Amino acid sequence: MKITILNENIVGQKNNKVCLAEWGLSAFIQINKINILFDTGQTNVYWQNAKQLKINLNSANFVVLSHYHWDHTGGLRYHNFKEKKKLIIHPLILEKLPEYESIKIKNDFHILPSEKSLEFSKNIFYLGEIPRENNFESGMYKNDTMLDDSALAIKTKNGVIVISGCSHSGICNICEYAKKITGQKLYAVLGGFHLFENNQKAVKGTIKYFQAEKPKYLYPMHCVDFPTLSLFHSVFKIVKISTGDSITL
Repeated sequence: MKITILNENIVGQKNNKVCLAEWGLSAFIQINKINILFDTGQTNVYWQNAKQLKINLNSANFVVLSHYHWDHTGGLRYHNFKEKKKLIIHPLILEKLPEYESIKIKNDFHILPSEKSLEFSKNIFYLGEIPRENNFESGMYKNDTMLDDSALAIKTKNGVIVISGCSHSGICNICEYAKKITGQKLYAVLGGFHLFENNQKAVKGTIKYFQAEKPKYLYPMHCVDFPTLSLFHSVFKIVKISTGDSITL
């Protein structure tokens, strides 16, 4: 399984001469001959970077959106897919996006909306609505309950791999639901964790959670501020993954 980061807030050192970056997230996932585009950043940067990295986005079998926010969905306005792709989303996304974006998405994609977890390919799950179970993650963004905020869970022989967009529903809530849906322990967790220094309740609760769960791989990125990344490095010895970087699991 290979995950290539097509866009993250900054460019990684390896491909800093060929890739661009913007605030947001986009990843290309290749597993068992299935290709998934997960989120698209805010502009066409993800598409440009894919070209520079010699990734053919037209080979994607599925497109998945983690939630409706502009820094994860905006890139769909600039896609160059030659055929209609299967788009997996929470139905609220189409209601929350500006009307012209919703219309374009409806016209350009075969939409597979789901509020519940969905195994859309063998051992690959879109989690749908995430139950809010713990007392340290807010499970919302500002005044929005963010029921559309979801993630991917992939079953492997070593455990479940969780890939999140922004984790407004809480990265620990997401992981617990992924464990429940797949029946597996955590193997790897990566993506936006939405953790910031000014919310120590969430930061400390999340660190304590991962200390107990002990996933082999942990890659917080995108919506995690520098003090929190530094803390994760101190506790877990994480490697920061950025635009142009790839992970093989």
